[in-house]
Amino acid sequence: MLLVDDHTVVRQALRSLLTADPGIEVVGEAENGRQAVRLVQKLRPDIVIMDVAMPHLNGLEATRQIVKEGTPTKILVLSSCGDYDYVHQFTEAGVAGYLIKQTAANELIAAIYEVSRGNAYFSPSVSRRILDYYREALLRGRPLKKRQEQLSSRGFEVLQLVAEGALSKQIASDLCISVKTVEKHRQQIMNVLNIHDIPGLTRYAVAKGIIEISPRLTSPTPEVGMAASTPA
Repeated sequence: MLLVDDHTVVRQALRSLLTADPGIEVVGEAENGRQAVRLVQKLRPDIVIMDVAMPHLNGLEATRQIVKEGTPTKILVLSSCGDYDYVHQFTEAGVAGYLIKQTAANELIAAIYEVSRGNAYFSPSVSRRILDYYREALLRGRPLKKRQEQLSSRGFEVLQLVAEGALSKQIASDLCISVKTVEKHRQQIMNVLNIHDIPGLTRYAVAKGIIEISPRLTSPTPEVGMAASTPA
């Protein structure tokens, strides 16, 4: 099993809890989505316990990349958010289960064993939200699925890094692409989302759970060539 969470204390608590069960072995830990993707390729764990909002690459995009690789690894999301939109996006990405972080320890362990047997597992509160959404959608005649903005996986990576305040040169280095390609992705993102400034992209990323609010996001560094405010 691989533990993925950007908070060290959470990973330590999970490791302590899970390794107390003789049937569970923790083979590694990752502090962000990009590291998780690399470790899944290297360690091939049976199950990944995946957080959602993490720096560099969030849990949703990490999940999409892991599933795309075609590994037999199953992904169990452990999140503080149980909104239908989050659950729907992760379900579409191919997760085996979705648990709320307030879940009791015995439920987490039960979920792990259930997922290891090839079944799905969702927290009762999450299942209720899904059921309520489908009932309301059917009663009101609404489409059962909301069409998501059509960004590529790479586009989501660039969006997250831009929203975190990274400059084009840094993003190019992190993703091993050219600065020109980064700028092309950023323009495509703005066109698709109809958001044409960095603060707007940051607010969108926070609202969608792609990133968490942190102190450095309150005053992002302007790109070279972009107008920066000057003191009066």
